[in-house]
Amino acid sequence: MLSTVTFSLRRHQRNAHMSNPQRPSEEEQQPALFCSIGSPTTSISKQELRETVEKFLHSLGARDDVLLLPPDFTRFHSQAGTITRFISEYYNFTEREEEEDEDDATRATSASSPSIQIIPALGTHAPMKHEQIELMFGSNLANKKTCNRNDNSNNSGSSPFVVHNWRDDVVTIGYAPEEMVVNATHGMVKEKWPAQLNKLVWEKRIQREESDGSNLEDVDEAANSNAAGAPQNQRRKRNPHPLVISIGQVVPHEVTGMANYNKNLFVGVGGVEAINLSHFIGAVHGMEKLMGRGTNPLREILNYSSSKYLEQELDLWYILTVMGPSSSPSSDDDPNGGVEMKGLFIGRDVKCYDLACNLSLKVNFNLLQRSPKKVVVYLNEEYHSTWLGNKSIYRTRMAIDDGGELIVLAPWVETFGEDDCIDKLIRNVGYVGTPEIMKAMENDEELKSNLSAVAHLIHGSSEGRFSVTYCPGKLTKGEVESVGYNYADLEKMNRVYNVETLRDGWNFRTDENGSKEEFYYISNPALGLWAHPSRFEEESSTSTAQKNVAISSNQEASDGSGGVGGWKKPPR
Repeated sequence: MLSTVTFSLRRHQRNAHMSNPQRPSEEEQQPALFCSIGSPTTSISKQELRETVEKFLHSLGARDDVLLLPPDFTRFHSQAGTITRFISEYYNFTEREEEEDEDDATRATSASSPSIQIIPALGTHAPMKHEQIELMFGSNLANKKTCNRNDNSNNSGSSPFVVHNWRDDVVTIGYAPEEMVVNATHGMVKEKWPAQLNKLVWEKRIQREESDGSNLEDVDEAANSNAAGAPQNQRRKRNPHPLVISIGQVVPHEVTGMANYNKNLFVGVGGVEAINLSHFIGAVHGMEKLMGRGTNPLREILNYSSSKYLEQELDLWYILTVMGPSSSPSSDDDPNGGVEMKGLFIGRDVKCYDLACNLSLKVNFNLLQRSPKKVVVYLNEEYHSTWLGNKSIYRTRMAIDDGGELIVLAPWVETFGEDDCIDKLIRNVGYVGTPEIMKAMENDEELKSNLSAVAHLIHGSSEGRFSVTYCPGKLTKGEVESVGYNYADLEKMNRVYNVETLRDGWNFRTDENGSKEEFYYISNPALGLWAHPSRFEEESSTSTAQKNVAISSNQEASDGSGGVGGWKKPPR
């Protein structure tokens, strides 16, 4: 049963078919919040999800061009893939999947058939493989081929999925003020934060022609420098009102406090300078001051940039989900992995995000009445590096008792970084605590050019407050200990902590001497944040100013990266 439901179905088709729409007045604009559905006990079915998405799309009117920004495979359980498929099917872009036997008479479809492009918000992860796309978005969409209207060749078409390319496809659209960065880093960094987007997203700006023609000059100037030769204003008039939909899950996050919303744009399809600096800001501000907080200095930077540069330029909507453990028992072959949708929020500004955050804290935030001395975390096949697997540290560090131990069962972990460059930096520096990491950065130009690597090393350090024991499937004892972690044999630890019999939460085991041991088990660290009340209390509003640090303006990135810091430097 659904609870806390808000809908707004007022149409705003007035400008949908105009080649040169005027800026809508305050009264004409679509209300900022379309729907707010959910509670900790809600379970939103696939049918209810589809119906809500279709009502939302119907309220927007006919469109010629739709750009979708879902997450990548690391957010498989967000249901973003299913939502993307529903949108594609509503717009007649793909047929419905065969396993659905819904009555044809009940199927809602759009009167228009727009072109659709999909840019998975990779952030710092590797591009999705075809089999991942098929599993997440369905076979029809994964195998869809589209024809370029400007291509007269006889090729078989291209995929609607576009790979975010940091090297060539990023544009800086503005800056957040330096004073915001200074505040967020306690005075350590005195730089403006660049708001960067994939160029394809920025090309979807709403074309408006004011009565005095004042906005045509910038368009014409851009056309004069257009290497393709076609005047940009003519090209955009053929696509007068594109729709951009960002899709994703709101959940506690180690860098921005809570994931998604405009992070999906500025980080998910952003540029290396912005991503590296944002991760560094989050690290030096303090993870434990950010985690689980929807409002924080880093998020204020993103919100400032969103309000100033996105909201008036793009017809941009957010579809946000909140996922939690299923209320009914799941089988081993459950495609949802024992997870169900607890909330669905659709809107175009921060209110939508705030509502999702409020529910996520109730669903995904686990406040423990006592701090465990030992926490055991299992990492599934999605985690093949400590770069990804250290979510086990991020999400539990606020719960573990002083002097406690975190045991990470990681059968698929085989490396530290997601590319050779970052892997080398991790091996050279290690997870050795903030003071040592910052000291290493002072004398290492490569670290200065990889702020996200620095942030990752800080995030993955226990600061000496508790120990971390990694049990990897494919890293040696020497490798693990060289970066500052303890090592334990995976096979041996699997016998001690059998994940097939453990339940999430408090567990007890009796050792060979008859002594009882209590520990806290987490089967999927991506689904929540665990903390003790004493570590989640509001920090003092006063912060001690820190030593200013020099950072490189040429942020590094490497090909094939699946971790923060990846890809080559953008061309200048």
